[in-house]
Amino acid sequence: MDFGVAIGYGRPPHPDFWISGLDSGDGFRESHIAFTAADRATVRAFFEAAVAAGAEVLHEPRVFAEYHENYYAAFVRDPDGNNVEAVSHAAQD
Repeated sequence: MDFGVAIGYGRPPHPDFWISGLDSGDGFRESHIAFTAADRATVRAFFEAAVAAGAEVLHEPRVFAEYHENYYAAFVRDPDGNNVEAVSHAAQD
């Protein structure tokens, strides 16, 4: 799926891997790495493990309705400064 600013690779309707180019700013720009989780419990487990390992919390697990009604995700910052996300598109656990 090509959105101009990013390309998603994988099987429609939800690509598994997204990549985009650096198009603004100087120097380092964080990468956003997102992993698909089977369910909301897996998103919460990812978040708890990441925080226990010392990751910075960006967004605790919740529904991000601005993406779609079942977009349940958590975001943390890894030691290299990247935004790492786990997301489930399932309606409920």
